[in-house]
Amino acid sequence: MKSESTLKRTVAFCGVGLLLASGQALADYAPLSIDSPYAFGDWGGNRSQLEQDGVQFQVNYTMESASNFSGGYNQSTSARYTDQWGFGTTLDLEKLLNWTDTQFQATVTSRNGQNLTDYINDPRSGGLSSVQEVWGRGQTWRLTQFWINKGFFDHTVEVKAGRVTVGEDFDSWPSKFQNLAFGGGQAGNWRGDRWYNWPVSQWGGRVKFNFTPEVFLQVGFYNQTPSNYDTGNGFRLDGSPTEGNLVPVELGWQPTLGADKLQGNYRAGFYYSSVKGDNYSSYSNGQYGEDNHSYGGYLLLQQQLFAMGGDNKRGLSIVAQGVMNDHKTSKTDNYQSLALVWTGPFNSRTEDEIGIGAARIHVNDDYSKMLRQTNRENGVNDYDNPTYLPIQSGSEYNYEIYYNAHVTNWMNLRPNLQYVASPGAISEVKDAFVGGITATINF
Repeated sequence: MKSESTLKRTVAFCGVGLLLASGQALADYAPLSIDSPYAFGDWGGNRSQLEQDGVQFQVNYTMESASNFSGGYNQSTSARYTDQWGFGTTLDLEKLLNWTDTQFQATVTSRNGQNLTDYINDPRSGGLSSVQEVWGRGQTWRLTQFWINKGFFDHTVEVKAGRVTVGEDFDSWPSKFQNLAFGGGQAGNWRGDRWYNWPVSQWGGRVKFNFTPEVFLQVGFYNQTPSNYDTGNGFRLDGSPTEGNLVPVELGWQPTLGADKLQGNYRAGFYYSSVKGDNYSSYSNGQYGEDNHSYGGYLLLQQQLFAMGGDNKRGLSIVAQGVMNDHKTSKTDNYQSLALVWTGPFNSRTEDEIGIGAARIHVNDDYSKMLRQTNRENGVNDYDNPTYLPIQSGSEYNYEIYYNAHVTNWMNLRPNLQYVASPGAISEVKDAFVGGITATINF
């Protein structure tokens, strides 16, 4: 009830503010028009005019609700609701200041709510994936983006710098899955102590070389400040204490194939972190004998397989992803997923979408050995003992199917079913069957 009342007050506040800013009661797109891309309409035509002049606003809301129908660590049926607000602006500085090929982006986010995954997993160990991807990284306000991007040599080279998130540029694709294991930025999901995905920002940037309209190479450099994760530090900008830097390198190919110009998105990347971490294989008598730098690689392969009726906005696409992390310092050493996404499956619903995916997240064997050795050293071997460390070993598997209903041009509703096998990669925790629903609204 508290979250619902907060939501209503926030929506009302945003609505009043935006309508006052328009200075007009009427709009080219009236508020709540199904054809408008924005729930609050076009502000009497002022919004479209501002975009033409180089000023674009984003106000969006994402809600994810989930309920465990059966299984999990806590097997009583539970439902949890979490959400994210985003408030942003994009400035075309070429139009505004005559700065050739230059853009500025500022975004503030707020996450709220509770996570059903906490009830699915053993609380002594936590889980691997999440059935509500929008939850996490602290339920707090954050300055998520504050960067400038400048193109040089007719956009052959791009330089971007400021407060950035790694996954907005590297290992990126636009996913509608509610389970965390199927979105973009998977390299950061399984190495989140080094690679900071949305909404956690850090000082950094990247240089991108566009060899052709389809082929690019980019290199990033990101400051590693763990306190960026902390609740209440969303606007802390001093970058201390700095522990090191993350450097990702990515080669990408984004072709349009065949007569139907079928869209592809192929990315291969490698990252290195100068921050050292415990070497799990060196664990003995309650301490680690070595620490090492971290590194890893990833693949993202996305391709539209066919178009429907010659319309490449409709059709079936396949997405395959893989991540490999070092075996010394990473808890999850490898990950794979495969997904199929069918856009516009019905002639009467050309903007709806169906998605189905399967993912595997594997726990580093050396991490599992460390847990077993810790239990032996503590003289605990009973899973039901509160001091026992549950053994995370092998893999957790996540499955999801969803239907995205394009209700209006500003709202989508997305019911889904998820199955989590071996939650947290702990054999004693029963598989969980979860139902969820996502709503996204652009104001």
